[in-house]
Amino acid sequence: MVPHPPLLVPELVAGAVTETEAVRRACVAAGKRLAALSREWLAIASDAHFHGLTSADVAGTFRGYGVDKIVSLAEDGGRGDVDPALPLPALVAGWLRAEAGAAQVVVQTIDPGGSVNDCKRVGERLARQDRPVGLLVLGDGSSRHPGPSGHPDERSVGFDAGVRDALATADLDALLGLDVDLARELDVSGRAAWQALAGAASGRQWRPELLYSEAPFGVGYHVACWEPA
Repeated sequence: MVPHPPLLVPELVAGAVTETEAVRRACVAAGKRLAALSREWLAIASDAHFHGLTSADVAGTFRGYGVDKIVSLAEDGGRGDVDPALPLPALVAGWLRAEAGAAQVVVQTIDPGGSVNDCKRVGERLARQDRPVGLLVLGDGSSRHPGPSGHPDERSVGFDAGVRDALATADLDALLGLDVDLARELDVSGRAAWQALAGAASGRQWRPELLYSEAPFGVGYHVACWEPA
């Protein structure tokens, strides 16, 4: 479980590499642990504009975020042209794949406003893979923490504390209990993906570890690893 802000990519934050190092280091550590278990990844995230599956044979660019840094979803660099419209979660998944040494990542993006049951069912479906894969879950917490956003909401602290605790303990019920309306009000991009995670992880025992949970720039970022117990 990792966030997906563009600031993870050093080339995009040339003047703030040091300030963003802690969350970047945690994400890369999580990615390397996932790659050690499986070099074939399936990523789940939400995106407001594209709901569907992005195959591993594509590449994208962070040009829309200020730097034309190209990333690919497979270690062979992809076989087609660079897709300028690749969603941000897919771009970050491709960047992390390369940093962690994974072979490829296929990205499933879902509706950020989907119901709890819809998100859970997506996860259950993704869990029925015909071969073992590592699951990469991308999502940010609330963007309403005190910070550069300028729109703080005191409820953001409690919401992200609940997310932190759920990820730290692999509490699937707590993830499924995240309120859809409150998440929307607090601008939480990760709610749908975390509830898909709960569907994918059901029926198994997990050994969870929280690697990072802070809101350094007014946005909640959580990094965790769950390994089969």
